[in-house]
Amino acid sequence: MPASPKTPSTVTDVACPFCGLVCDDLVVDVASDTITVRANGCRLATTGFGATTVGEPRIAGRPATLAAATAEAARLLSSARQPLIGGLSTDVDGARAAARLADRTGAVLDHMNAAAAFRNVLTMQDSGWITTTLSEIRNRADLLVVVGGDIVSRFPRFFERCIVNQDTLFSEGRQCEVIFLGAAAPAGVTLPGPPATISCEVARLGEAFGALRAQIAGRTLTATDAAGAPMSVWQQLATRMKAAKYGVIAWAVPDLDFPHAELTVQALCEMVKELNRTTRFAGLPLGGSEGDLTVESVFLWQTGFGSRTSFGQGQPDHDAHQFATAQLLGRGETDLLFWIASFNAARTPPTTTVPTVVLGRPGMIFEREPAVFIPVGTPGVDHAGHLFRTDRVVALPLGQLRASSLPSVASVLTAVEAALQER
Repeated sequence: MPASPKTPSTVTDVACPFCGLVCDDLVVDVASDTITVRANGCRLATTGFGATTVGEPRIAGRPATLAAATAEAARLLSSARQPLIGGLSTDVDGARAAARLADRTGAVLDHMNAAAAFRNVLTMQDSGWITTTLSEIRNRADLLVVVGGDIVSRFPRFFERCIVNQDTLFSEGRQCEVIFLGAAAPAGVTLPGPPATISCEVARLGEAFGALRAQIAGRTLTATDAAGAPMSVWQQLATRMKAAKYGVIAWAVPDLDFPHAELTVQALCEMVKELNRTTRFAGLPLGGSEGDLTVESVFLWQTGFGSRTSFGQGQPDHDAHQFATAQLLGRGETDLLFWIASFNAARTPPTTTVPTVVLGRPGMIFEREPAVFIPVGTPGVDHAGHLFRTDRVVALPLGQLRASSLPSVASVLTAVEAALQER
């Protein structure tokens, strides 16, 4: 329940919506509109819960009522020939409302993180993968290989929650060895022991995974190096991975930002399959920020497809390339951008000459003022909601922490749909 405006209160077991871990053990103090993280937070939580709550709807930069802004958004949608609903940083209810609105208006749906997410999706569609959950890692993993970058910047409490813990279901005082590929352990992160680092070229990790897979299978290689590291280094890693009782390889796909990175992800996943011939090994694709996995799950339920799906032909039509936001705007194939960003005021829409409607967190600063701006509440702060965790196995409930006049994304989209019906 939201706190009374006059009575500060402490709320425990708060679920944090600001990264894909959705940590649900935070302790926060709530006093009127101010929320302060007291325990178990991270920099993302501190920034997210402490963001401004002040904002009012605007039409062409001028203050407006919520009803007027909603009506103007509906007018722009009704006159658009090919609207694009982008951003889509929202929770389960917001995603369901966005899918309904796209169905009614013939819009395209594309999440702001889709460009990176599709590097994983293409691999899963083409050849499948073996993945695990946060709970399995916490309780079983004795080896963690971190690929490609500093996952702590995106998931600050990952090591604290999953690796350093000593309280497990199956053993006391378990140890999990950590090996970093491409980038060293970030400064200030507590690990169960000294981590190992294999310095290599991240853009060439695909060839490293190919070499590892061959060595795991017992094949002989004539090459002397892979990804800029000596072959002997990869042989040692292959031997260690085969010796693991429960190994995990984790990656945040935005760190693999180079041409055809999906092939690197595929090589990684095929290596994991090879390891499972003789031991237990799994992948952990870390995602879920800005509600991307939540939106993807909802769209799959509702349409059979994920992001980059168009309703322009009266039925769902999916194309991972044709219906990308950058492509549609760059080719002039959309005449209205409807942008949703309820978690982070910094995630503003791309600058474009087409009319833009923004449902965003208060405090957004625009390079070009949108045709309509409607400040919305954040799930887990201003209203209740649900978010899927990074491992996709559970949708965690988010509670309302404060009394707020900010509407939810779902309520605004429902009002826009009702205004369209009246028109």
